[in-house]
Amino acid sequence: MSNYEFAGQTVLVVDDEPDNVSVISHILRFYGAKVYTARHGIEALGIVDCILPDFILLDLSMPHMDGWEFLKNLRQFKWAETLKVIAVTGHAMYGDREKVLEAGFDGYVAKPVKAARFIEDIKYILANA
Repeated sequence: MSNYEFAGQTVLVVDDEPDNVSVISHILRFYGAKVYTARHGIEALGIVDCILPDFILLDLSMPHMDGWEFLKNLRQFKWAETLKVIAVTGHAMYGDREKVLEAGFDGYVAKPVKAARFIEDIKYILANA
């Protein structure tokens, strides 16, 4: 596997837990991505006003504006209708994946993430969403 799987791609990571942001960002940068981060949905909406990421990795449970509300707000913009948004969440109970996909997310990855599997999951989702 190349260290440049995501070379030239811009990714927005939205999560209120600094450790999660650090781990996910480090993995993506190792694989060549340019990474922006936000701590909640309101901050993320401000960032997508300035940059257009290739995809967004989004936690569901955050203060101020959670991932569910962020996705609803984001999808109101015509330019964001095809933007890939992947839930990266600790919500790993039976039926959670289905709820996420029904809400309009393009994919679902459960935390905690493990580097090699995480990259494979993201590549699969982006190729098949």
